[in-house]
Amino acid sequence: MPELSYREAVRDALSQAMRRDDDVFILGEDIAEMGGSMGVTMGMLDEFGAERVRNTPISEMAIVGASIGAAMQGMRPVVEVMYEDFLTLAMEQIVNQAAKHRSMSGGQVTVPLTVRTQGGAGWSPGAQHAQQVEAWFVHVPGLKVVFPSTPTDVRGLLWSSIYDDNPVVFFEHRTLYGIKEEVPDELEPIPLGQARVHREGEDVTVVATGRLVHEALAAARTAEEEEGISVEVVDPRALLPLDEPAIVESVKKTSRCVVAHEAVTRMGFGAEVAALVQHQAFDFLDAPIERVGARFAPIPFAPVMEEYVVPHEAEVLDAIRRTVSRDGA
Repeated sequence: MPELSYREAVRDALSQAMRRDDDVFILGEDIAEMGGSMGVTMGMLDEFGAERVRNTPISEMAIVGASIGAAMQGMRPVVEVMYEDFLTLAMEQIVNQAAKHRSMSGGQVTVPLTVRTQGGAGWSPGAQHAQQVEAWFVHVPGLKVVFPSTPTDVRGLLWSSIYDDNPVVFFEHRTLYGIKEEVPDELEPIPLGQARVHREGEDVTVVATGRLVHEALAAARTAEEEEGISVEVVDPRALLPLDEPAIVESVKKTSRCVVAHEAVTRMGFGAEVAALVQHQAFDFLDAPIERVGARFAPIPFAPVMEEYVVPHEAEVLDAIRRTVSRDGA
């Protein structure tokens, strides 16, 4: 099995789709010669040419708008929005256009558009380049929202997103680009809406997304080694559609739940997971649901303050300890 980084896995999925299908093309700011802000598409211009690896003006609305038109004509564009903060500049196109055309046409028009975007803290980019805004898009009927945490998952989920006939907003956390793991020789598509249990456990379920999957796994190891607490870590992978049965069944098994993400806690995706667990697994809960997220503040530029605002292993571990201790265990 070859070893790929998260960055290489994204590039591999894009390249394989473009070799297979001439209708797939990529576009975005500086994605050709520069390979995008994170170097994800580096080298693709040489293989596929400027018609299919298209640099664009600095206008997110224009980039997404043109891609919607191409998708409605049967192509499968993959947009790169340089930072997810800049999705705000294309909200009209994503929310009112891409998400609505299939429903408003009675299914006669599809919009097979994938909007890739990078975000997250961990490298001191400041308040306008480090937000996590996935919860905004989970609130929009007609969209699908994906947030992979590993090279294997990002490759398989990106492929499935490209070949989905609905618009997909595809989040990548920039601090994950360097992580590596062995991946199957053959690209294996992963269905959107299928969660992954990264670690089996008996005492508490941690539902985590993006970078916090890795923080949760570290916290789970510490909890087991130091206190004998058995932690199950569930990664939804797709936030919309959400694999509700996987989350609920895990909580029914462990009777406790922690939800962790890097976005601010208030009105975050974790609130929806907490509501789901409360509604469908209330009788199985032995302790209140714990939520872990960023403090309600713009992301600071100073590294020490950035570290203070966003959650890490320690915050997840504290939440695990609280929910276990509350029932006297």
